[in-house]
Amino acid sequence: MPYQLFIGLRYLRAKRKQTFISLISIISVGGVGLGVMALIIVLAVMSGFEGDLRDKIIGTNSHVVILKHGRGALDNYNEIIEKVKTVEHVVAAAPFIYTQVMISSEKNVTGVVLRGIDPVGEAQVTNLGKNMVEGDLKSLSADKPADAPEGIVLGMELARNLAVFYGDEINVVSPAGAMTPMGMAPKSMRMRIVGIFNSGMYEYDSSLAYISLKSAQDFLNMGARVTGVEVGVDDIYQAEEAADKIQALLGFPYWSRDWMEINRNLFSALKLEKLAMFIILTLIVIVAAFNIISTLIMMVMEKSKDIAILKSMGASARSIMYIFILEGLIIGLVGTILGGIGGAATCYLADKYKLIKLAGDVYYMNYLPFKMRLSEVAVICFASVLISFLATLYPSRQAAKLDPAVALRYE
Repeated sequence: MPYQLFIGLRYLRAKRKQTFISLISIISVGGVGLGVMALIIVLAVMSGFEGDLRDKIIGTNSHVVILKHGRGALDNYNEIIEKVKTVEHVVAAAPFIYTQVMISSEKNVTGVVLRGIDPVGEAQVTNLGKNMVEGDLKSLSADKPADAPEGIVLGMELARNLAVFYGDEINVVSPAGAMTPMGMAPKSMRMRIVGIFNSGMYEYDSSLAYISLKSAQDFLNMGARVTGVEVGVDDIYQAEEAADKIQALLGFPYWSRDWMEINRNLFSALKLEKLAMFIILTLIVIVAAFNIISTLIMMVMEKSKDIAILKSMGASARSIMYIFILEGLIIGLVGTILGGIGGAATCYLADKYKLIKLAGDVYYMNYLPFKMRLSEVAVICFASVLISFLATLYPSRQAAKLDPAVALRYE
């Protein structure tokens, strides 16, 4: 063991007359540890929230959406789908119809977004099929008697608000009906609930309903037209590139938007908040660094005689400086390790057992997710050790400048 490290470790051990200095060293370790732990937990919460929100948004929506300028309907959607499938990273494409309607049950009435889908194609571009808790998407296009009502799939919260269950019948009303002498007359249709889904996101579960593409075309008098085309890609982070290629391939009057562009404001706000929290909580580590500075300054004052003796025995100023740098780094490293272990354990337990519950209608999720990223933990630990190292420079330089003759003059 180098003698600089040996002496630094000895100085950290408590003696009866140095108990106060050792207590401050322990407080410094605790300060660094708490700062690192807080940073890991907060960034894990932000990453978990962002990741969970992203997964739920993508799980209900496709990666890329193709529409027509002026919100015009697509007549040749089959040709568009064939062209889109030739684009790199595209794995599936499916038509959809999008409109707003009123749904009424015996106990309640509410406005919802109604989507007409191809059940087979929808399962390839979204995770709607995996989110079903009752029934099946295939039931939307299943054969049924001519006089039987059309099938509809509701979100779990929507079914709860309407006080209906799987198998019940509801009434769907569209404001865009037939023109009469009295004006536009709403059009209504009796439908049977053939499925209930739970995406885990309150906003979607309380406002979305799905019917088959054919039923939507008949109900809205759209003939063989659709609102747009949904596209699924093999890598969600390649969606922007795929959307640009689709735009270049189809040209005007079609336009495409990827999931990142549609939700850009939301994710930009999350990233900004994450950066702000990192900067604010780094101040905790900086406060702990001031404790390291004060500890080393008092240590230099206490050990001035030892420093003078070491110099008189031939120790260089650089070696004296290394002693106190190593001592401060040990405090920083121990605090960083303890904080890292504490933060990782807290995140693991809180995420595994879902310890922090949330109001789903406010936060889009039912519990607070924790997701640690190795890159973020590495940055936090590196920043903590770097701050601890910088905190050692001034006290160690002062120790290296100590004149042995002055220190031993009155000994």
